Amino acid sequence: MRSAIPTVRAERLCPQAIFVAPDFASYRAVSRNVMEIFKRHTGLIEPLSLDEAYLDVTENKTGLPTATLVARTIRDQIRRELDLTASAGVAPKKFLAELASDWRKPDGLFVIRPEDIDAFLLPLPVGRLPGVGKVGEKPGKLKVETVTDLRGVDLPALEHCFGTYGRRLHELAHGIDDSEVVPDRPTQSISVEDTFEQDVLLAETEPMIQSLAEKLWAASRQESRIARTVVLKMKTSEFKVLTRSHTPSFLPARVRS
Repeated sequence: MRSAIPTVRAERLCPQAIFVAPDFASYRAVSRNVMEIFKRHTGLIEPLSLDEAYLDVTENKTGLPTATLVARTIRDQIRRELDLTASAGVAPKKFLAELASDWRKPDGLFVIRPEDIDAFLLPLPVGRLPGVGKVGEKPGKLKVETVTDLRGVDLPALEHCFGTYGRRLHELAHGIDDSEVVPDRPTQSISVEDTFEQDVLLAETEPMIQSLAEKLWAASRQESRIARTVVLKMKTSEFKVLTRSHTPSFLPARVRS
């Protein structure tokens, strides 16, 4: 799996490509329609983005006997009502369901049954585990290539190399994930960004930063929480990322009459 690359870089790599401007208003409208289909089957929905969510269908509203049948029904309803394809992963653990949902994209359904966890998990490259990245390539860290290799490393060694994250690696390698589907999870961060057609001099970025700040402020008004830290991220023409953050020593007061 690879993350998306910036449009500017894609254009440099493939100058003959045709780029279509995004339409986020339409995306959000379609996302709401998809979520309404989800709600027919369960109230335990944890959205991750406009086009992805976890669903707990242990006890589903429609009385379907298996999670696989629920997933198949949801995909059929999305196709019939919205004329869209959807991929789904069914598994007894959240991180396994995430892996399964990517397994047969696009428009696929993949099921990992409890008795099949090891057969699916152990041969995987360790980088396929959610949040792990290229663990085996980091200098000074343990050299592990597959989940089988990772499972062979004891917990103290993992904690020595990776700190508190070592326990998470140990659990993932053993198919352990006790996290639950959490509806209405509080927003942890709000971000806005822009990619420019041409490189911009640092001295000329102030009005662009001001515009982004206004968009961010407008987006933050839709949340009931107050942000504590502001982070500015900038990527250079060499694709080097520079970040600066600021957390004020006071919080603004909220007064209600």
